[in-house]
Amino acid sequence: MSRTTTRLAPLFAVLLGVLGCGPAWAAGFPEKPLTLVVPFPPGGATDTIARVVAKGMGQRLAQTVIVDNKAGAGTTIGAGAVAQAAPDGYTLLISSNTTFTVNPALKAKLPYDAQKSFESIGLIGTSPLVLLANPSLPARSVKELVALAKAQPGKLAYASFGNGTTSHLAGEMFKLATGVDILHVPYKGSSPAMTDLIGGQVALSFDTNVAALPMLRAGHVKALAVTSARRSPSLPQVPTVAEAGYPGFEMLPWITIVAPRGLPPGVQKTLGKALADTLADAAIRADLEKAGVDVSYEPGSFYDARVAKELPLLRAYVHKANIPLE
Repeated sequence: MSRTTTRLAPLFAVLLGVLGCGPAWAAGFPEKPLTLVVPFPPGGATDTIARVVAKGMGQRLAQTVIVDNKAGAGTTIGAGAVAQAAPDGYTLLISSNTTFTVNPALKAKLPYDAQKSFESIGLIGTSPLVLLANPSLPARSVKELVALAKAQPGKLAYASFGNGTTSHLAGEMFKLATGVDILHVPYKGSSPAMTDLIGGQVALSFDTNVAALPMLRAGHVKALAVTSARRSPSLPQVPTVAEAGYPGFEMLPWITIVAPRGLPPGVQKTLGKALADTLADAAIRADLEKAGVDVSYEPGSFYDARVAKELPLLRAYVHKANIPLE
């Protein structure tokens, strides 16, 4: 061996060690607790899903997954915080398409780019919205509601769980489809919106299956329709808005876990497997389905294609409905 080669040997060893750190680090992931950010207040639909999934993923990762509620501004506070976090797999976001396609369609400026800031760990499932009414409202169907609203233009109010959320857009889509004049009242999350619906401060609400089911079972609210193209398995007796005479009407929220874009492949694979195994657990699936989630896991690769397809459609709808950008 030459003297030059002998001098370079330690340098090669150091370089190999540095280059080898990436895969070794990914293989050791996770080495500390993870944080799962929920961009809604505690007690709402996404929060309920997050706590079930966090527990399951934590068991499979052998680490605690801490649920951190960062609510406000139609999910943009929590989403913006995750977009700016290190792409190391320790900070994740669970949210619906409110964050990833509805906000970009409704808001002129966001602290993140849905197509550049995130990469998905995997799709959890879907949860159709339900058109709910206070039991005292003298309307038992969409047809009766439309007649009542047209007889009292501007008098009825519907609650959403925030400006720029799926429930807000569903309400505006409903107004456009039916020609009714009803007032939008945004809340900071599903839970406070549901509280005021039950209390009669608002007559109507568009909310998720997850939030609606326990209130329906208790008789605190009534369901007039679901916003999906097909009836929900958890509410088979409730017709769709399309069935009620407005064909083509559909708003189907989907729920996913994402991380800041740039995750090491090994970390993404580990997190994806933990989520897939969690959703394959019969007990966890039962808990989610009982809560109103139609569980339908898809790997993270679904995300880019779905956002690219859905976002221009929603932007076109916002323009058609003449909804001003915020």
